[in-house]
Amino acid sequence: MKNFNRDSLSHDPLHGYIPFTSRGELAAGESAERDIIDHPWVQRLRQIHQLQTAWYVYPTAEHTRFQHVLGVMHLASRAVAALYDSLCETCPGTPSRGYVESLMRMAGLLHDVGHGPFGHFFDEHYLSAYGLTHEILGSTIICQELGDLLRGLRRNPNSQLDPSETLDPAQIAFLITRPVERAGAPSEPPRWLVFLRSLFSGIYTVDNLDFVLRDAYMSGYNTRAVDVERLLRYSFFSHSGLTIHARGISALVSFISVRAELFRSVYFHRTVRAIDLTLKDLFTAGKQYLFPGNPLENLREYQHFTEWSLLVDVARWGDSDDPVKRSLGIRWQEFLGRQIRWKMICQRNLVFGGEMAENSSIFSRAALAEQAIREALPPPLRDVPLRVDLARHVHRPDTRGPAAGQNYLYDPGRDQIRPLTDDQLFRQLPISHRICRIYAEDAAAAAELTAALDRLIGPGGSDDLTNM
Repeated sequence: MKNFNRDSLSHDPLHGYIPFTSRGELAAGESAERDIIDHPWVQRLRQIHQLQTAWYVYPTAEHTRFQHVLGVMHLASRAVAALYDSLCETCPGTPSRGYVESLMRMAGLLHDVGHGPFGHFFDEHYLSAYGLTHEILGSTIICQELGDLLRGLRRNPNSQLDPSETLDPAQIAFLITRPVERAGAPSEPPRWLVFLRSLFSGIYTVDNLDFVLRDAYMSGYNTRAVDVERLLRYSFFSHSGLTIHARGISALVSFISVRAELFRSVYFHRTVRAIDLTLKDLFTAGKQYLFPGNPLENLREYQHFTEWSLLVDVARWGDSDDPVKRSLGIRWQEFLGRQIRWKMICQRNLVFGGEMAENSSIFSRAALAEQAIREALPPPLRDVPLRVDLARHVHRPDTRGPAAGQNYLYDPGRDQIRPLTDDQLFRQLPISHRICRIYAEDAAAAAELTAALDRLIGPGGSDDLTNM
């Protein structure tokens, strides 16, 4: 009879039942996946929204990082089921399926463990001051805080490690970290591990497959946004890396298009970006009050630092004896009441088919664009309060740099593994898309600001979406 005490289930609206190992009948020193899921470092993700500020605009999209990482853990198992045999064929020395699957599941569960309040926004506007990212913090948490529990895992709901194998937290940290130039690196990771990382940092990954599905569903954009089944069915590891059969290209292009539309409609919504601009002003003015310094040196405090704790704290600043903090508290109260300072005046879309054209554009940096717009305004308006926001989304990832070599195409007609960019359908996608917006406190100078932006972009280079 099946032992029902060994596994537990979590029900998910997208994936159905998600199984994970529980604590029934564990050997001495053995860990269960539930020990990791229930750990405070993972449970804190319940207090960090998946959509960093878009939930202010999409009221039903209040899902959290915790729900997302459970989904990614589940998709990691589905990816291993589809890809493990081809991984073994192309990479001699690949560990057991139990090892690979547990490694992938834990990387899926823990890939966001280093996030702070407001997710990627916090990376850009706080962690960057210390040379940190959530991936660096996450890797430290995985190796130092969760290492013993991870080394104690012996199985997952579908497979188990060989008796001689012990899960390596450093390999989990490797999987969740984006590729970087490795000049002078002390040692090269095994080839099978490098191939697996493409499932976390490639074009279609267990991470972005879940967040596109989840964000589309929770925002109401689309309830069946991605054909995960077809993508996995036609994927395999070749000697080049993660490869998709030509029969799966239409599903891949569809996924890329839906993801791009989510960026335009949800993540880069005009009001979401206005909220981000207001939040940036608040962070810049009161960063020293938010957290005591470098999170890497204050991990205990960081474990309790979430959106919940931050928003509760700033709501009390208005009663502070510190006049600076009290003034900031009034501004935070306005933010919490959704009183957003910046209003969109105009918007133009710029689509780039080549990286060089984008880099040489005046719209490569917001500061350059703002300076140019101010110079194009009539002299009496050049000091008007305004913000230029440049939201950028990459449709078709660059084939150069450290992240190159993540994804390939199998052409059955030629029986060849080729660059993915050789496919005509894929090549038709633009490389990147920028949404250039001007925000001001009111519409008094709307006509002049719009004219200044149009003069910079030039004829034929704009789409008037002011009323979008």
